[in-house]
Amino acid sequence: MAAVAAGTDMFDEIVMAEERFHSEGYQEGYAEGSHAGVVEGRRYGSLHGAKIGSEVGYYLGFALTWQCLLQKCTDEKNSKKMRALDSLVGMIQKFPYEDPTYDKLQEDLEKIRGKFKQFQFCLHSEASCVIYQLFSDSTTTRISSATNKGTRHLG
Repeated sequence: MAAVAAGTDMFDEIVMAEERFHSEGYQEGYAEGSHAGVVEGRRYGSLHGAKIGSEVGYYLGFALTWQCLLQKCTDEKNSKKMRALDSLVGMIQKFPYEDPTYDKLQEDLEKIRGKFKQFQFCLHSEASCVIYQLFSDSTTTRISSATNKGTRHLG
């Protein structure tokens, strides 16, 4: 009987070893996958954040440039443009660059885009509409000249 018990223990160890190796392999694979996921997530977040930052920076540069240009004109028509610009600049300055966990990030970005479109409508500027499309549709690679001199490819 002692031989049978010893034989049973040997088979139990073999069966348990398989389960143990399976469990250890799962834990190692889970740890590696978690690490790879964090690295990939950080890379994706950096890329996406850079795109948003570039877009918002474009809007701010555009708005500040037009503010400088329109300060010389004080008629009623331009005062509406200046109010739209002041609103756009204010929204951009309140945008949470430092807080990636901000719940309303996409909502605020859409509001900034909407305000930018509103200002474009005030300007009736074809060139700025085409440049805006570069940010909203990454497949667009053409910039139209406002003076209709032709089309230039960014390539």
